[in-house]
Amino acid sequence: MHKVLTLNNISPVGLDRYPRDRYEVASEIGHPDAIMLRSFKMHDMELPETLQAVGRAGAGVNNIPVDKMSGLGVPVFNAPGANANAVKELVLAGILMAARNIPQAWDYTKALEAPDAELNKLVEDGKKKYSGYEIPGRTLGVIGLGAIGYRVANAALALGMKVVGYDPAMTVKNAWQLSSGVEQAVNVDDLIARSDFITVHVPLIDATRDLINAERLKVARDGAVIMNFARDGIVNEEAVVEGLDNGKLHAFVTDFPNNANKNHPKVIALPHLGASTGEAEDNCAVMVADQLMDYLENGNIRNSVNFPEAIMPRADGARLTVANRNVPNMVGQISTLLADAGLNIVDMLNKSRGDLAYTIVDVEADTMDQALVDSIAAIDGVLKVRVLA
Repeated sequence: MHKVLTLNNISPVGLDRYPRDRYEVASEIGHPDAIMLRSFKMHDMELPETLQAVGRAGAGVNNIPVDKMSGLGVPVFNAPGANANAVKELVLAGILMAARNIPQAWDYTKALEAPDAELNKLVEDGKKKYSGYEIPGRTLGVIGLGAIGYRVANAALALGMKVVGYDPAMTVKNAWQLSSGVEQAVNVDDLIARSDFITVHVPLIDATRDLINAERLKVARDGAVIMNFARDGIVNEEAVVEGLDNGKLHAFVTDFPNNANKNHPKVIALPHLGASTGEAEDNCAVMVADQLMDYLENGNIRNSVNFPEAIMPRADGARLTVANRNVPNMVGQISTLLADAGLNIVDMLNKSRGDLAYTIVDVEADTMDQALVDSIAAIDGVLKVRVLA
């Protein structure tokens, strides 16, 4: 019986993926094999010794101590693309809200207090004050063309916008999905200089912190709109507020309100609504539940943020999985120990990702001796060993 601890309210659609005859799933459970969460901050959490995997029902994993998990040989899974449509739609809404000054006009109208005869005049005054512009022919710059970014780019093209994209690490899979009408920027500065709207869809790492900053805003078009539906910290808030105050920028649309931006007249601040749809929550929970089950039962890794993708069909017999540091002769040492134990290897897969590596071995045996498992675990650099019958 596998045990899965949930640290947030997870969509029942996702939790229903776990067969109850093989899984115990609860918000309070001892000695869990896996943890499934959304926004719960795990950094100060005491980790159970039984933990084998962590699944984030969403894309970002800043609330999970990924480096610590890596050192324990624990893969961290997420759900890239599962909430992509929800975020895409909100980006499009942000473009329209900023272009037509909709939130400000809405606030103006709600604050009107006058008899209907006078109200009509005030409404006409507001119409002049909050006049906006149309988006066809305007240029959208998309930084990050992953599962969300390419969808945003394609949708903006369909609305008649010009689109410029930049992503030095774009995958072949996403490149096939991207419309040929999207122009390629040479770098971030080139994209900013060519765009009326700029949206970011990258993770928050050292290289992307303050990606949109004061120096880069100097080359922005007058009246540009900055949008951040990715992660707090990617956009330098002080620089953006200064740009709004001096008239360089028309608006800032953000999913990460704070006291410095939420009351600014040119800021549209939303309460982290990017993936907050029922459909997105269902999709994320289903994807992560399936990935956790495949790992717990078969040792396969798909959509991990710290370990390489490693998927191998099951053969008859026992399966050995080894998470280890990416050092020379690891596979040789594992193979030698298996041979010394008289076990024939039916199939093997070895993958690496940065400093980490992962090996799957199917053998012609129904089980493995614990002494053999201990010997493999004792190899210098091995982080975690599992045997799946």
